[in-house]
Amino acid sequence: MKFCSDCGSLLEFATPAGDDRGRFICRGCGAIHYQNPRVVVGCIPEYEGRILLCRRAIEPCYGKWTLPAGYLENGESVSACAVRETREETGACVDDLTPYRLFNICHINQIYFMFRGRVADVGEGPGKESLEVRFYAEAEIPWDQIAFRVISETLQTFLRDRRNGSFPFGIGDIGSAIGQGIS
Repeated sequence: MKFCSDCGSLLEFATPAGDDRGRFICRGCGAIHYQNPRVVVGCIPEYEGRILLCRRAIEPCYGKWTLPAGYLENGESVSACAVRETREETGACVDDLTPYRLFNICHINQIYFMFRGRVADVGEGPGKESLEVRFYAEAEIPWDQIAFRVISETLQTFLRDRRNGSFPFGIGDIGSAIGQGIS
């Protein structure tokens, strides 16, 4: 950031009095501009034991497979975001949402919140952010073509939990790993 969104003056990066970290502070009006993690919300859409994946039509990871997920909008609940993102990316309508996983991805300032969901209507197919959509049985999942580590972790955990017949809510961390691609 270079300029204040309140008054247009130059910003400086400093630690405000009483704070414990650097922030952008306006030299003109004194406004402190906080930067917080972005929240990504997604869903594991399931239908007759298969998982609905979408192949990305956008960067990063164009052409790779992922679960439907995207940024939480202001004024939107996390469950509404999961429903919206699933519809936008796959065309499917999900219901019976259950909170499943939260991942901290601190090195890129993201929090991923994943739901389990039941596909109620398969819809008309992929939206503009997906090249194609497909239901996968566990043995068919294209593991070498999964877009993000957080999606691989989510799918692996989900499949293990499904075999065990129990889906406890869990929190995990996805760390930075050089040479392992984008989380």
